[in-house]
Amino acid sequence: MKTILTGIRANSVLTLGNYLGALLPMVRLSNKYSKDYNVNIFVPDLHSIISDVDGDLKENTIRTLKYYLAAGLEINENVHIYRQSRVPAHSELCWILNCVATMGELNRMTQYKEKSDGKASCNVGIFDYPVLMAADILLYSATYVPLGEDQFQHIELTRNIAERFNHKFGEVFIIPAETKEQVEFMGVEKPIRIRDLVNPEKKMSKSTASENSKIMLDDEPFKAAKKVMSATTDSFVEVQFDFEKRPGISNLLYIEALITDTPLDEVVKKWQGTTRYGELKKQVANSVSEMLVEFQKRLAEISDKQVLELFEFGEKYANEVANQKLIEVQKAFNLR
Repeated sequence: MKTILTGIRANSVLTLGNYLGALLPMVRLSNKYSKDYNVNIFVPDLHSIISDVDGDLKENTIRTLKYYLAAGLEINENVHIYRQSRVPAHSELCWILNCVATMGELNRMTQYKEKSDGKASCNVGIFDYPVLMAADILLYSATYVPLGEDQFQHIELTRNIAERFNHKFGEVFIIPAETKEQVEFMGVEKPIRIRDLVNPEKKMSKSTASENSKIMLDDEPFKAAKKVMSATTDSFVEVQFDFEKRPGISNLLYIEALITDTPLDEVVKKWQGTTRYGELKKQVANSVSEMLVEFQKRLAEISDKQVLELFEFGEKYANEVANQKLIEVQKAFNLR
């Protein structure tokens, strides 16, 4: 079977943007395809330590998996959940791929440029984590890797490294699908990107200083509703969906469609051309509030014991698969 692989860093509580843009689509994708695909959902805790972690990383890791379960993830024999650090092959393959990747490639990575900009120095992990990401993918022969637009460059790097390796050593790695095919497989025209509620020109981020700019998954529902009611829209008379010229109101329409699992064109059709900005905000505020009430209720019912048992089962599978691929790579390099 082909493999779908994804992961979300466990640095802190997730935002509504993380939930709607990454976690919920992956849950729906897994539930749709897990009878015919292997679905690997891992917590990339090694990636998490390249930057500061809010709180205890072990607790964050358990909570991240609880998020998936609270969002409705269905578990069967093809769904594999594991912690990156509990599969040593990730780190070893990363080192080997470092000897295939080039400094020039990593220097061109946009995220490295952004994270290192203006700093006298940064840790090597920030520079090198795209290679670890390549190892995460290639160890499991993953074809599809649902991710955000800011990670597309890393998928292309993974493809380049794998193709270079295969050209030299034979067909060792499965090449993941191109980004266009990745997006099509996810069932969206383009990657989901929820905007900042105060400054909709930017994406919603947990690192933003303004509390009103973001909705966290642990926000009290009535407070989250207030944030929606105070969200920046625009000064036009009628509601129009246009992310280029009208990002604020478009963001609210987008949130409503994703939370209610309604086609975006249906939501747009209902509100487009109306002057009911206040009513639209109330509708979105209610949808967000109701979602958080149900989500937080389900989250509270999931025990640490349940999560650790899923990790134990998934990590046995992950180590078996990853070690088999690592041995192939080691043999290609004459390390074995």
